[in-house]
Amino acid sequence: MLCASPMKSREEHRGTIGEPHTLGARTCLRVVVLLWLTAVSSVGRGEEPPSSTTWIDAAHASVYNRLWRSAMGLDRYFGSQAPASVYQEVYGSIAPAVLWDQFRGFQEKLRFDINAPLPQLSERVHAVLGRVNRDEYVAGRAPASGAFQRQYGPQLDDQTILGLVYRAPARDRDSFGVDAGVRVRSPLDPYVKGDYTYVRGVPTAVLYTFRQSLFWQQSEHLGTTSRFEMDHFLSRQTLLRFTTAGTLSQKSAGLRGYAALTAMHSMPRRRAISGNLSIDWESRAPVALHEFGVIVAYRQSVFRDWLILEVRSGVTWPKELPGAARMPSWGLGMGFEMLFGTTQFQARPITF
Repeated sequence: MLCASPMKSREEHRGTIGEPHTLGARTCLRVVVLLWLTAVSSVGRGEEPPSSTTWIDAAHASVYNRLWRSAMGLDRYFGSQAPASVYQEVYGSIAPAVLWDQFRGFQEKLRFDINAPLPQLSERVHAVLGRVNRDEYVAGRAPASGAFQRQYGPQLDDQTILGLVYRAPARDRDSFGVDAGVRVRSPLDPYVKGDYTYVRGVPTAVLYTFRQSLFWQQSEHLGTTSRFEMDHFLSRQTLLRFTTAGTLSQKSAGLRGYAALTAMHSMPRRRAISGNLSIDWESRAPVALHEFGVIVAYRQSVFRDWLILEVRSGVTWPKELPGAARMPSWGLGMGFEMLFGTTQFQARPITF
């Protein structure tokens, strides 16, 4: 996805995702295994990254150059005269992963989150194009999944979406935004949504965030989502976050919602560990309680500051059919996050 938004900070921009049709399980698995072997060999020998350019440096530079040059070409098509250095501020990440659990088997994933400046366009409007999850992006009723799709709750299909986003100037405690676009496949599935966000509290102690969204999509019709989030900063290294949201729409079977409790702890040498307890439901569905479970993830920089390895494990209790037994489903996952335009390490996991 290419997302043009010079106003959005690197710390805030996360959650838009993509998955090309051409990516197969073997291709993704080979990428992950190759990166894994490279990382393990480097860490195991305790070596510093080589000073000369290697294949991984060349791949990283190639993708970065393609991103900022694509943004520059698009913006100059509309008459921009900004120098190349402006577009070299592009930043984001690309993450391949392989996930497995007893209930669903293997899942290969490739998602990306790229933010590129387009100064010729409005400072408040940016374009989005990518493979996204409608329930996460349009309705907002599913928890944002970072780079990789969540492994609890009903499985939701990614969709290619093309659209525009407007963000009003942020104020001390609240903000407003409007999105409009279309799902790029036959039949076309246009959508429009607006959201109001209110924040209160102290960023270094307890922070409360409330977001109300109103959306319409041809396939979902009219709907609204309410989301509440509480961040409790136990220390400069440890964050405890509680999130819950509920959605009502003309197509929903009652109230669709989820709740999650996530703990994140940063450690020295660009390492972090996270844990997540979650539950997912739809009040009038044949199975009201879809799934609940716990996931733990560990991540650290390997081989380069811009390359982050993440491994995860967990157990969930899914149920899709009324007559089926609810059995535990153990799962494992491994992936990499490749950063562009920044080497800032974040404790926030990309696998949930």
